[in-house]
Amino acid sequence: MHYKMLIAGRWSEARSGETWQVINPATEAPIAQVPFGGADDALAAIDAAAAALPRWRAMTAYERGAILRAVADALRARAAELAPIMTAECGKPLGEALGEWGACADLFDWFAEEGKRAYGRIIPARKPGKRLLSLPQPVGVVATITAWNFPAYLLARKWAGALAAGCTIVARPSELTPMSAMALANVMVEAGTPPGVVNLINGEPASMGAALLQDARVQKLSFTGSQRVGKILMRAAADGIKKLSLELGGSAPVLVFADADIGWAARQGALAKFRNNGQVCISPTRFYVQQPALEDFLEAVKSAAGQLVVGDGSDPAVTNGPMVNAAGRDKVEQFVDDARAKGAALVAGGARPDIAKGYFYQPTVLTDVTAAMRIGCDEVFGPVMAVSAFSTVDEALALANATPYGLAGYVMTRDLSTATRVYEGLDFGIIGVNDMLPATAEAPFGGIKSSGFGREGGQEGLAEYMQRKFVSIGLE
Repeated sequence: MHYKMLIAGRWSEARSGETWQVINPATEAPIAQVPFGGADDALAAIDAAAAALPRWRAMTAYERGAILRAVADALRARAAELAPIMTAECGKPLGEALGEWGACADLFDWFAEEGKRAYGRIIPARKPGKRLLSLPQPVGVVATITAWNFPAYLLARKWAGALAAGCTIVARPSELTPMSAMALANVMVEAGTPPGVVNLINGEPASMGAALLQDARVQKLSFTGSQRVGKILMRAAADGIKKLSLELGGSAPVLVFADADIGWAARQGALAKFRNNGQVCISPTRFYVQQPALEDFLEAVKSAAGQLVVGDGSDPAVTNGPMVNAAGRDKVEQFVDDARAKGAALVAGGARPDIAKGYFYQPTVLTDVTAAMRIGCDEVFGPVMAVSAFSTVDEALALANATPYGLAGYVMTRDLSTATRVYEGLDFGIIGVNDMLPATAEAPFGGIKSSGFGREGGQEGLAEYMQRKFVSIGLE
């Protein structure tokens, strides 16, 4: 396994010679030294992607699909080897890491086939002497910048669609979790991806980002990360009229109606909320429970939270690992302190566990949460469930939509009319109805409002990396 940058098919150190120390968030111990470069490395990767583009674009969708299928097969075969790499650098339990690598394989499988269905169309002409064609073509060189919380899946979601469309890639993962990205690049090389088609760089965010945005050969940038950085990228992309896809997180509401199975809703809510310690963009955070079911819901959630085991994710008994770094843990503490100072009641958790090393925080449940609290409207990105009450459907929708974010929202009910009214009324790009884990390779993923734009997965995820060429043929 090469923990280096991949440029033009060669494993490379940073041109500056600089390195970055990867830290295990469960032990605070260093686990690897990886290259940490700058703009020069980004430009070399762009050169390689641009040089590889004509050959990759000219391959048939069947030829590209065979390589993507080989990647999927290799990921499944090597999942037990890959999962500990992810657990060591980002802290998520081994079971979740195994699941993430499996989801990566699903994405490459899906797009291996979906690339064969990039259909054009013949448009009926109003004159007999014309033939009108609409042809999909790859956008060209694509840059991807991704976050640390799903250090392989976020890349796979972008890479699989872009490669199936016929694009080549320059990728910069988070410097906090570069090893999973490098492991994925290793698998892609071994599966037969031609040199220069996938290039992986790691280094200084500002200089590398500027190089990717300023180079006219990069036709599209796909970003998953914070709203703050997304705004910076939008401003910078304007100069080059560069195509963007942005997934900028969310503050997901859950509307639990009294007719739902409250015990089941609480267990499913806790499972989804505390998955990856709440460090999930579509993580349910703001739970609104219809009276008179609030007390039953809180009791069931408290019980579910009490069964979770916090510790080093390499231990099979552990259900919740650490936060990715001290800053993430500190942010969670600030959100909880702010909520309690403004009147929220603590139901479970609310403190660091008694573990000497690591960035741990207990799975936490708060109630009596209001919009005046930070957790009532902002993204906590941690293991904190905020629970409040509502009475009517209109009140629930107003509470749920009172956020600038628009990534995911959820509803728990047995009533089809209620479910329909709510999923039509929620202002979010993804809606789960009695489903707290809605993301899947074959369906579109993405948000609205301040959560960004563009879609990944499904047929929409292929279209994001293609542009339409119109051809008008005169026969006279």
